[in-house]
Amino acid sequence: MNDDQPLLSDEDKQLRDTLKALLQEHADLDASIEALGHMPIPDQLRIARLKRKKLALRDEIVKVEDRILPDIIA
Repeated sequence: MNDDQPLLSDEDKQLRDTLKALLQEHADLDASIEALGHMPIPDQLRIARLKRKKLALRDEIVKVEDRILPDIIA
């Protein structure tokens, strides 16, 4: 048996899956913002909304990452 990989609990697996989905959505929003910015007349309101959503996703990503790897005060 391979001892290099620690066994993950169901909650850890679920958190990692959630993190993966959030990171993908964040990347998709980034691509959308980039594409809208290259339009001849960019929709600034829509770009601003997507940026706010992207920031909210970043906050959620940080929360999930903290649950996966909590800070240990030594």
